[in-house]
Amino acid sequence: MYSLNTQLDGRYATDVELQPVEHYLDSYTLRLNTYRKIQVLEVHIIQQVHARLRQVDPEILVYDNRDASAICERDMLYVLRYSAIALLINGTDLLEERVLLWLQTIMRSFKDHQHRSDLTYRILQEVIQQYLLPSEAALFLPILELNRQFLGMN
Repeated sequence: MYSLNTQLDGRYATDVELQPVEHYLDSYTLRLNTYRKIQVLEVHIIQQVHARLRQVDPEILVYDNRDASAICERDMLYVLRYSAIALLINGTDLLEERVLLWLQTIMRSFKDHQHRSDLTYRILQEVIQQYLLPSEAALFLPILELNRQFLGMN
């Protein structure tokens, strides 16, 4: 949608070029409501993810024999917020540029980062479905899957 401005170059858009804009406008109310719901529930979502992570792997939030749960929670909250923005604007460029590339670099320094990221973002996808309606989840889960794939890369 945002690239439409550069594609048009002084001409009117065709019906095909306008389809993404129409789709965005049709889904705007749902996107906004989902964004607001995530905003209100973010702390509960992150807490539940951390509880499930500890259940599945009690050592997953421990690095060098230290509890790193506060750092992990902060980073997950940051990713969740930018993911919600990506949902609202229907674009992941900002998420990828400002968050995922930065966090991917940090995660690579940790032993077993792929397993940790994969498990964390799989659980986040499961937990988020408990808080969102199916129509809301259908919009948000692809963004969370992008996070899982991006952060679990070598």
